[in-house]
Amino acid sequence: MQLSTKGRYAVMAMTDLAGEASGGPVPLAVIAERQQISRPYLEQLFARLRRGGLVSSVRGPGGGYRLARPASELSVADVVTAVDEPLRATRCIGHGPGCMKGGARCLTHDLWEETGKRIHDYLASVTLEDVCERRLSAPPAEQRVA
Repeated sequence: MQLSTKGRYAVMAMTDLAGEASGGPVPLAVIAERQQISRPYLEQLFARLRRGGLVSSVRGPGGGYRLARPASELSVADVVTAVDEPLRATRCIGHGPGCMKGGARCLTHDLWEETGKRIHDYLASVTLEDVCERRLSAPPAEQRVA
């Protein structure tokens, strides 16, 4: 499963904003330069993030964006969800019973559905502050692949 560019860039930009030492508003041009993301693309993402209540904007000279809540209260899943990126691993679309003709579920449907839930749960457990402070936990030793 791969997270789309929209979701990855939104997380990169929000982490950049969370790591801003001054705490003041940050212009999108600054984030765009630091993260090497086009400003027009960031404008689209930040419009969604603002509608989602994750950032607030300050107009005028010295304006820009700031987090609407502390970085410790914003999860990576919040960011991805705000830019309308579903974390699905199945190919099923909508609320139908399955992905096969006639609405049947494929043999691996439950596997991919559970994988998507676990990814979402993990991203919901990681805050922007965790990412900025590099406090991402590794899986327990018994779960690591040698």
